[in-house]
Amino acid sequence: MNMQVRGRNVAVTEALKDYVEKRVGKLSRYLDNMGSAQVILTVEKGFHRIEVTIPVSGIILRGEETTGDMYTSIDLVVEKLEKQIQKYKGKLVRRGTRFAGEPETVSADADDAPKIVKTKRFPIKPITVEEAVMQMNLLGHSFFVFSNMETEQVNVIYRRKDGNYGLIEPEF
Repeated sequence: MNMQVRGRNVAVTEALKDYVEKRVGKLSRYLDNMGSAQVILTVEKGFHRIEVTIPVSGIILRGEETTGDMYTSIDLVVEKLEKQIQKYKGKLVRRGTRFAGEPETVSADADDAPKIVKTKRFPIKPITVEEAVMQMNLLGHSFFVFSNMETEQVNVIYRRKDGNYGLIEPEF
């Protein structure tokens, strides 16, 4: 697996880079089609954070951990990514997709798969982004689907963790 290791407010020593490559590199034994891993090491106010982003067949595996020690953060983020990979592989196995190098017969219990328990339909009239934010807040929801008056496309407005808003626009 290809890997780019960068540091913010920290010098990436050869020993640290080797440790990251060894620990994150072991994830490639789970999946054959992993892209180039992006690893960012950051030190801020005594906290050591690692962010790992790995594209895999149209999805993105991402993990982030913050502790008082960089090596501990690396170990924890690798554990988190291993769990994500197992979850990802489990979903594909339940759908009948087979991974390279895995046995052909896989018995999976489909009862564990998430189910759609409610379907909601509502008319969409064209409104502005500002009106969509107001409507979302009035309803007390964390997101709102609407037809954007300016672009004449369906958009999604959502509340971010930092208190601001995000807008999702389709790209064709």
